[in-house]
Amino acid sequence: MLVNDFLQSSALKSPDKVALICDGQRVTYSQIERQANQVANGLLDLGIQRGERIAIWMQNSVDTVIAIFAVLKAGATFIVINPTVKPDKLAYVLADSEASGLFAPQERDSHVAELINRVDSLRIAVLCANGTNAESIAGPGIASCDEFLSDCPSTCPPCDAIDVDLACLIYTSGSTGRPKGVMSTHANVVFAASSIIQYLDNTPDDIVINVLPLSFDYGLYQLLMTFKFGGTLVLERSFAYPVATLRRIEQEQVTGLPGVPTLFAMLLNLDLRKYDLSSLRYLTNTAAALPVEHIQRLRAAFPWARLFSMYGLTECKRTLYLPPEELDRRPGSVGIPIPGTDAWIEDDAGNRLLPGETGELVVRGSHVMQGYWNDPEMTSRRYRPGRYPAERLLYTGDLFRTDEHGFFYFVARKDDMIKSRGEKIAPKEIESVLYQLPEVVEVAVIGVPDPILGEAIKAVVVCSNHSQLTEKDLLRHCTQHLEDFMVPKHLEFRDSLPRTASGKIDKIALR
Repeated sequence: MLVNDFLQSSALKSPDKVALICDGQRVTYSQIERQANQVANGLLDLGIQRGERIAIWMQNSVDTVIAIFAVLKAGATFIVINPTVKPDKLAYVLADSEASGLFAPQERDSHVAELINRVDSLRIAVLCANGTNAESIAGPGIASCDEFLSDCPSTCPPCDAIDVDLACLIYTSGSTGRPKGVMSTHANVVFAASSIIQYLDNTPDDIVINVLPLSFDYGLYQLLMTFKFGGTLVLERSFAYPVATLRRIEQEQVTGLPGVPTLFAMLLNLDLRKYDLSSLRYLTNTAAALPVEHIQRLRAAFPWARLFSMYGLTECKRTLYLPPEELDRRPGSVGIPIPGTDAWIEDDAGNRLLPGETGELVVRGSHVMQGYWNDPEMTSRRYRPGRYPAERLLYTGDLFRTDEHGFFYFVARKDDMIKSRGEKIAPKEIESVLYQLPEVVEVAVIGVPDPILGEAIKAVVVCSNHSQLTEKDLLRHCTQHLEDFMVPKHLEFRDSLPRTASGKIDKIALR
């Protein structure tokens, strides 16, 4: 199976079903299938070849969804790039991926013309005019998506791709250095989507809301998974307006809400009783572990819904999930390996560790991606030989421990560990203690240079609007619940924390 088969299969089974709700539009599977075929035929007419990379620099929209499947139908590889990415970084990603084509909104035509001149590999740009006059789009190498939709046949083009070909490159910003393109084959994506659908028990009746960018693998997979199981996706631009998200859940009778800790912290700060959210069947969280206190509050707010605490990273999509029935027994755990995969913990010498010991999480399975595009050195560091010839294991760079029943607990990222007074300190342990205070909405703990301690602990805290918490209150609480070397030396109150494009707290910016 190829990823583009997700759409084609659902269009054959349920042609008139609403597949996508976005920007006031309700688009059926057959409509998306037809338009994706037209755009794919347009790309082929422009000379796009099997395996070429095509970037999509657009916000969450119907056009973006059509572009993703059109690129796949043309046998090419798609790269969704966050629309907030600036031209210099965009030029880097285009050049690094050796992209042949670029989809962009028409209002960015001047940037596109500059990029065509700047990036040697880029020879085609497709501007999405959103119904405006296509004749106004002109320039060497610049085409119009509207022209494809009016002039190209809607028959499905022949696709020579096979499941070991790349379906997409997902660029991820690591803790240091420039973005890295994670190579995902059709087989990788199909396996990962199928495994997640299995444990979420998705059916065609599910209506999933996605407020995360499609450039973020967690957001992208909401689209791919929903089209695979034949459900309906409610696609929003962002989660900047949580009240609007709650209203949309109510209006569309949404059954699935994927979120990140930042989104859930925002929702828990609202009066949820004003909305009818009874349609929700499940909530999922990844990107960072949910604080135990937020898990308890979410369960109290949505007692009828199943809450899935999960862990994953772009390099293998998803790794662990906690079955909801285990939440009461193991609220701090992010679970067990997803169906069809293995995971374990090793020390620096490659020895497997026993329950309770902390080491690096290692992942094995068909969801382990192919490595980093154009970066063999980093690939060899993170993707290492496995048990069988040609098999690769993923070394995640994240520290975990397990309990005696095989459930995994996130400790810290290796590069987030704080070294203070000769002790190694996991920020999550301090953050968890601060989250025990109901007024604390978000917290980030980082290490800052200190001439005596090596690194001093700093906690940056966001409190609820009517909080009366003081610095003394926080320090007193930490002193009562933490060893002395773990008590923050510095505390800072903020109205909000910086975030990455995927909604994670940006600790690099804090440092």
